[in-house]
Amino acid sequence: MARVTVEDCIVKISNRFELTLLASQRAREISHGVTLTVARDNDKNPVVALREIADGSVRVEYLSNALIQSMQKHISHREDEEKEEKNDMMFLPEIDFSSDPAEEDGAEDIALDEEMVEDSLNLQEDVVALEAEAEALAAESLQQGIVIETEINNDSEINNTND
Repeated sequence: MARVTVEDCIVKISNRFELTLLASQRAREISHGVTLTVARDNDKNPVVALREIADGSVRVEYLSNALIQSMQKHISHREDEEKEEKNDMMFLPEIDFSSDPAEEDGAEDIALDEEMVEDSLNLQEDVVALEAEAEALAAESLQQGIVIETEINNDSEINNTND
């Protein structure tokens, strides 16, 4: 039955590739639960989609637009702004008017400042410790390099004297 349906659809959509894309778009819509415009008759979604296209009960322009929208990854700037506004509205903090906000903000600011100063001091101590460790490792590797170089020189001198 699908071959006959495809031949009927070619009359509506002459390009077989476009027909494939549009029929698959309609089949996806059917699988997502849109109402059918023709009887199912125990046919699978792609066959029903082809039958709808052949029957003309689904507009080709509608399917083309739906296909394009489903493949678009770029959203217009206006839609982005609307989504951001909705997201901003969702995450606005609740305001408690029962107490004096100036007192709470001042105490929170002082606590945050003290915490930041303490973190800064801890970071400075960590940096100093890491620099000292790096210097020690550099000195050790330099010392090992000298020892290895001396051993190589001694070996080459021994080989030269033996020759």
